[in-house]
Amino acid sequence: MVNTESVSKSFTVSVTNVSTDISVTAPTYFKVSTDNVTFASSQNIPVANFASGSLVIYVKFAPTELGFKNGNITISSGTLSEKTVAVAGTGIPRVYNYPTFTNVAAAFGTGLSQSNTQTFTLHNDNSNIQKIYAYIKLRCPSAGCNAWDVFANVKVKDPSSNEWYEIARYITPYGKNNAQVDRGFKVDVTDFKSLLSGTVELRSFVEVWGSDGWVVSVDFDFIEGTPDYPYYAISRLIQYNDNSLEGVIYGENASAFDLTKSVQIPANALATNLRTIITGWGHATPNDPDGRPCAEWCFRTHNVKINGSNTFSHYLGPIGCASNLVQPQSGNWSPDRAGWCPGMAVPIRTDNFSSSLAGQSLNYEYAFQPWVNDLASTNANIHAYYAISSFVVVKSNTPIVKPTVTE
Repeated sequence: MVNTESVSKSFTVSVTNVSTDISVTAPTYFKVSTDNVTFASSQNIPVANFASGSLVIYVKFAPTELGFKNGNITISSGTLSEKTVAVAGTGIPRVYNYPTFTNVAAAFGTGLSQSNTQTFTLHNDNSNIQKIYAYIKLRCPSAGCNAWDVFANVKVKDPSSNEWYEIARYITPYGKNNAQVDRGFKVDVTDFKSLLSGTVELRSFVEVWGSDGWVVSVDFDFIEGTPDYPYYAISRLIQYNDNSLEGVIYGENASAFDLTKSVQIPANALATNLRTIITGWGHATPNDPDGRPCAEWCFRTHNVKINGSNTFSHYLGPIGCASNLVQPQSGNWSPDRAGWCPGMAVPIRTDNFSSSLAGQSLNYEYAFQPWVNDLASTNANIHAYYAISSFVVVKSNTPIVKPTVTE
């Protein structure tokens, strides 16, 4: 990683009939040592140190910038012919890892809880952080993993409003851990870098209805580099996502949910985007012509309207459940849902505006594709739901305040 030193490698220098000191010089970005403790760009070694006829030289790669670097270590002594050893390394971004929840139980029943809230200390200064990723690892308790695919998420508290912002959502596998996915479900949470700094409150939630449940761990990678912009701020547009059935009721009384907002963008914004997570639930009718009930199965296109015009669209269609890395699961895991799969992170829908909108006011509306529930489903849950969170993110080269959202 850039601005760190690698583990050491070594080679052996053997000498015969040499009477002058041996000089070992490393190329830029590399260091050498005779004791594997003290490293420098060069070492001048008294010939007496070669009393046994040879000496081990240790080498470390110490990049200060990204990319592939190579060169030759030179070994010289007086007028003797120079010897060389080729070295190469690749500088990669520096990563700061922060474990948060560690093997916390999520279960339902007496003395059990679906959620867990804790305070953690994360990276202090995110101005030179290029990306932040959350990794969510699921393990099975001693009784085995819960049998069902259920709604689950991680939230961070916005200290300015005391509101919980959803940073990641995933669906648990049917009765199986996610060990087949390296480090667990990976979610880009860079949009929340203004909140994921210093002391933060996080909440892990799994909508499980059994006493078996899940064992959840979450850690974060903060990747150092040149960000698109050093300063971010984020505000909630809409959140109906306390659980799968606390979403917007689809195809019934839409006026019961506030899906329109007025937004004031800060004057120093240089880029603005929207970030949305959405999953459908329920087996409501009428079915689509291909037999799919709503909203878990029915494929739909939603529109994001800005100032009354359709500006962005979200297609909730198949994303390849049968090719899920977490397999085989029990239950009905392989058929395609509308925009999500059991045992996967829910996709992030990012909408980038073509201009910064700096200093502008805009009207936002989330619009569902028209459909009317006939309330004739024989399923125990005859309603259709869309659990949704949507945020507006602004970025700048100077410190920036969060957008003002008017209800």
